[in-house]
Amino acid sequence: MIKECQNPPHFTVITDNTSLLEICNLAQQQSAVALDTEFMRVSTYFPKLGLIQLYDGERVSLIDPLAITDFSPFVALLSNPKVLKVLHSCSEDLLVFLQKFDQLPCPMIDTQIMARFLGLGTSAGLAKLAQQYLNIEIDKGATRTNWIKRPLSDIQLQYAAGDVWYLLPLYHILEKELAKTPWEQAVIDDCELALAKTHKLQERDSEKAYLDIPNAWKLNLLELSRLRILAQWRQNVGIERDLALSYIVKSDNLWKVAKNNPRNTSEMLEMGLTENEVRVRGKKILQLLAQARRISSNDYPKPIERISEDPRYKKTIRLLQEKVNSLTPEGLTPEIVASKRTLEELIKWVWKYDFSQDKLPELLIGWRKPIGEKLVDVLK
Repeated sequence: MIKECQNPPHFTVITDNTSLLEICNLAQQQSAVALDTEFMRVSTYFPKLGLIQLYDGERVSLIDPLAITDFSPFVALLSNPKVLKVLHSCSEDLLVFLQKFDQLPCPMIDTQIMARFLGLGTSAGLAKLAQQYLNIEIDKGATRTNWIKRPLSDIQLQYAAGDVWYLLPLYHILEKELAKTPWEQAVIDDCELALAKTHKLQERDSEKAYLDIPNAWKLNLLELSRLRILAQWRQNVGIERDLALSYIVKSDNLWKVAKNNPRNTSEMLEMGLTENEVRVRGKKILQLLAQARRISSNDYPKPIERISEDPRYKKTIRLLQEKVNSLTPEGLTPEIVASKRTLEELIKWVWKYDFSQDKLPELLIGWRKPIGEKLVDVLK
């Protein structure tokens, strides 16, 4: 009988450097530990870490990042190559770790990715897996907690502890299931891909921030050069002041400004910017628009080419999707092999990037490579 199914999680709250060092030293002796984070990201650019949950198979530790000043023992655990870090649906946790500690958990395995290769859907939640494999109902009552506020109630702490208490036994069950399939290496590849993507996300260049604005492709080159200046400024302000971008100026309002080039603040209000945006940022926006007028047309950004606008696109994507269906290995679904986004990335790589080895698409990395190569043949 699995001990975690017989008892609710018992945990210790870690609020000082000495205790953190002790629990991390104990965790370093295990071959696998479960990790999770609770954070807030409402009005800030960076996620605000509120709690770290660690379960080493013996003890659950709830680490209070607001109280601890020396995280070096925890960073050493994250980077220890001998200890596998088990997470579930890891993308946001990875960003938090990289942001806060400049260290990703390596090696890392994500139980959601494991579940994907066991036919449990592309994004199975922890509660669903706990129900299926442990016959446990996870209470999601404390999901909406403000994790930065202190003190945290016992119900909130209990909820946070449950996330790792059930995660470790689930990992061991999924590992056994996975061993009966040919997909163990594929899971490792996809977990490494998740780590690589997190690095890329963090290296976001503010000069390219305009590419993230919805409908940027609809602007002409003059309007696009305005948007580039505005989006770069907004991202830099977000980073410097730790402010969510939508709290500075909403994306669609930034787009309207780039499109319509208002000459004064009342024109901005007419266009639909909020009074707050105009009062706090209006003057600066007008300065940036004046700056944009001085840009030579030689320095305009390149037009944004949407692969879907290419006359060949519709036929090509349909052919690729059919090919993916026929190449999908038994036991997997086509979505796991190739999403529409990864197919578009592959098309771009052939049509736009001319097979550049520096820009290898996801479909040509790891276990997908033999399938990706056959898709490239279709494109040729």
